[in-house]
Amino acid sequence: MNNFQRLGIAVLSATAFAAHADINVGVTLSATGPAASLGIPEKNTIALMPKTIGGQKVNYIVLDDASDTTAAVSNTRKLISENKVDIVLGSTVTPNSLAMIDVVAEAKVPMISMAASARIVEPMDDKRKWVFKTPQNDIMMSLAIAEHMAANGVKSVGFIGFSDAYGEGWFQEFGKAAALKKLNISANERYARNDTSVTGQTLKLIAAKPDAILIAGSGTPAALPQKALKERGYTGKVYQTHGVANSDFLRVGGKDVEGTFLPSGPMLVAAQLPDSNPVKKSATSYVNAYEAANGKGTVSTFGGHAWDAGLIMNAAVPVALKKAQPGTPEFRAALRDALEGVKDLPGAHGIFTMSATDHLGLDQRARVMVKIENGAWKYQPSQP
Repeated sequence: MNNFQRLGIAVLSATAFAAHADINVGVTLSATGPAASLGIPEKNTIALMPKTIGGQKVNYIVLDDASDTTAAVSNTRKLISENKVDIVLGSTVTPNSLAMIDVVAEAKVPMISMAASARIVEPMDDKRKWVFKTPQNDIMMSLAIAEHMAANGVKSVGFIGFSDAYGEGWFQEFGKAAALKKLNISANERYARNDTSVTGQTLKLIAAKPDAILIAGSGTPAALPQKALKERGYTGKVYQTHGVANSDFLRVGGKDVEGTFLPSGPMLVAAQLPDSNPVKKSATSYVNAYEAANGKGTVSTFGGHAWDAGLIMNAAVPVALKKAQPGTPEFRAALRDALEGVKDLPGAHGIFTMSATDHLGLDQRARVMVKIENGAWKYQPSQP
């Protein structure tokens, strides 16, 4: 065999290998730590994602970042350098996701976050052009809360949130919404996700005598201030963010969270939505798939954010495959472009239409108001 023949065989072999290259999807989420009640349903949802897309095998490499920012960054570096992933899904919480941006941008690997803060994708720049996310922006949900407060006679609001990017982001965005609805924020307190007492903050909130209190936390740690308020006899309205929309919050909060109002993605109350709701069908599809695998009543909105990340990825991969093969910089760049081109995609939480300036792609169809009644979520139709 001469050198020309050997070269031909090598080229053919390389082409055949490239044509059958697997798509590697790296996932880092918070399956343990303070955000575990969010990360566990996300992890369960990853297991439901398709094992082939566009005729290519898909491998999911799932790592736990334990709700820790440093671990999330370390996981991301490992997924990119060792596992050669084509895309990163995660992380669960805002601080982790913000810390991951530099890593994916430097490596030019697209990322879809399952955390809420608008700062993950805004303002758009050379780094954030590689980053997308699926949860509704805080301002969208803040407006829903402020509108509901104003319609129900609330004039003054006490605020208590996490002492991190999630809490600060919510304070900034709710402040804008409150101003629009002429609501006065009469107190502003913070606490850490792993705190076991908020007595001091609670006393300050009650002393301000607000008509309502907004707790900007997520997962089970968000129940702590509400329990403390109940113990101290606060009788005003209490609002939570969409960061508590799972059964673990109901379990931990118990009777202390009865009557709570919160904005949520439509999937939380999919069965209660009118048939005219444009998200009811796609939301119900996810609920049915998750509960078939994990049991009745186990679904949470956080798993829905992971599901939507999978749907967006599933829509973009076939487009990217027309331009390049997995495992190459060209494929990762093509995948980023394809994610940005997703249009009118029904998901568990809304209808996604991405663009060069909008890497969330949701509109007001992605939110409803919910009340906790008898330990369950109750859909609240829009105010007339």
